[in-house]
Amino acid sequence: MHLHPIDWIIAIASVLVCFAPALFFGKRAGKNTSEFFASGRSVPWWLAGLSMVATTFSSDTPNLVTDIVRRQGVAGNWCWWAFTLTGVATVFFYARLWRRSGVMTDLEFYAVRYSGKAAGFVRAFRSVYMGLFFNCMIMAAVNLAACKIAGILFGMERWQTLLVCGVLNVSFATYSGLWGVLVIDMIQFFIKMTAVIAAAYYAVKAVGGMPVLLHELSVRPGPNGLHYLDILPDFTNNWDLAVAVFVMPLAVQWWAVWYPGSEPGGGSFIAQRMLASKSEKDSLGAVLFFNITHYVLRPWPWILVGLCSIIIYPQLSDIQKAFPNLDPHLLGHDIAYPAMLKFLPVGFVGLMVGGLLAANSSTILTHLNWGASYLVHDFYRQFIRPDAGERHYVLAGRVATVGIFFCSAGMTFLLDSAKDTFDIILQVGAGTGLLYLVRWFWWRVNAWCEVVAMASSFVVSLGLLILHHRGVAFSTDQALIITIVITTVCWVATAYLGPATDRTTLVSFYRLTRPFGPGWRRVREEAGIPAEEGRGHLRDNIPMALLGWVAGCSTIWSGLFTVGNVIYGRWPYALGLGITFAVSSAVLIAVVRALWSGPAEDHVVPAR
Repeated sequence: MHLHPIDWIIAIASVLVCFAPALFFGKRAGKNTSEFFASGRSVPWWLAGLSMVATTFSSDTPNLVTDIVRRQGVAGNWCWWAFTLTGVATVFFYARLWRRSGVMTDLEFYAVRYSGKAAGFVRAFRSVYMGLFFNCMIMAAVNLAACKIAGILFGMERWQTLLVCGVLNVSFATYSGLWGVLVIDMIQFFIKMTAVIAAAYYAVKAVGGMPVLLHELSVRPGPNGLHYLDILPDFTNNWDLAVAVFVMPLAVQWWAVWYPGSEPGGGSFIAQRMLASKSEKDSLGAVLFFNITHYVLRPWPWILVGLCSIIIYPQLSDIQKAFPNLDPHLLGHDIAYPAMLKFLPVGFVGLMVGGLLAANSSTILTHLNWGASYLVHDFYRQFIRPDAGERHYVLAGRVATVGIFFCSAGMTFLLDSAKDTFDIILQVGAGTGLLYLVRWFWWRVNAWCEVVAMASSFVVSLGLLILHHRGVAFSTDQALIITIVITTVCWVATAYLGPATDRTTLVSFYRLTRPFGPGWRRVREEAGIPAEEGRGHLRDNIPMALLGWVAGCSTIWSGLFTVGNVIYGRWPYALGLGITFAVSSAVLIAVVRALWSGPAEDHVVPAR
């Protein structure tokens, strides 16, 4: 593809508009680690929420959705739509608890929740494992998508794309800290949404309009009789696919699997934004805003481009023919999204280039800052150099940022497609999700539970891999269930049989975070703490949280499918879902207002 001079001007202007404001935050970010990694804990809910949305909208996201649609139809997106349950649970059960904890990173949680050598071991291990190895895998997937897009648009080699992205992202991540990342995310979000909506409009126009698109796909079944347009999978004729993309995600995956941005109980960069929020109310509002925008507003422009690509490029060979200079190693269903961008007119191509670069940067910048916070605050500061000054740790954070990007760039050459990487990340995080949900509300969970959960998950996964090489194969769903069951049994047994967290730590944690429900009754009674102490607000309880959870999930799914049925022209379904959306939204607003009407409960403890 050849860009017109106007496209280059628009693309460069988009990048400048995004990144220029971040230059004003370099001096502030260099003051201390609280400013560099947590923005001084003064971020309003709308900015934190927009940053969450922008971060999860990376350059690989449109590619991933296109890959899913081409191979599994629209219904295949339930593999990530099911995480609505996780996200809304974080809003009503965990967001306020995270903010009350006063920690700087989610790994610092171990220092206030557990005691003994196991607590230090878990924090040290996960800071390196998550901050470096796992984080680099996520960034490599984003970089891979950027390489595929640049390969289609400009014919660039992988190393050339990585060099350009690296110079841009590392420069700003090391200079501006989290404040710069947040501001860049906010501006990028609007550019990216404008670009993907334009891409969807011109993709539909390229196939002859919505009536043609719907007709062609309704008479063109996919593999094994797949109906591309179905929002729900076909349980009658394609049971295996229905189980894989619908039953397993809704029944098991959402609570049992750790996935960045959709962690059970909150975590990673989502927790980072909650902890950076200026109040508990802002923390709750940010996560709620993120989930509604993430699931209702964004998916359909990506889905439409994926559906159109099935008509334009029915086979991967069609993409190769259209772009003969494309590296064959980059060819896959996920590359159909950038291949569809050739239908954009002059001007919009430049906007899309700027938008995709923004999408890449918003995610990479976040993961660089988040990963560096783990390596510096939770590992280097705690176990290597605990007595240095704040400016030393800020410098260490900047050095770690550069190192993380180089590691992720090297890992980019080991990956093939966005969907394969998505599946790998799900498998790696299998079995530990329930522990992350329960540890806030049950005093018996101890640090050894986390050690056992990680170890058992790894051993079971390794054992299944060995069996597979010896001819004893399990399906992906079977392997997932086996891993989850064994891991859960192991850590629950450890909760009862392993060394308990000392009572002083438990009482301190209860007074600090005030978790509701019966799980802390024994600790509260032994310490002589009245049941009402620290409750903060009468509505801070399980029934109110459950009502908000149900109303939030109903609002998101009904809104998502109202939009889909309007696009399909299925007006009776759209009307019914629209009514459901209105009623659910009213209940959701009532619950949020009730939660927000309580007194200020913020009491930030110093970073440890």
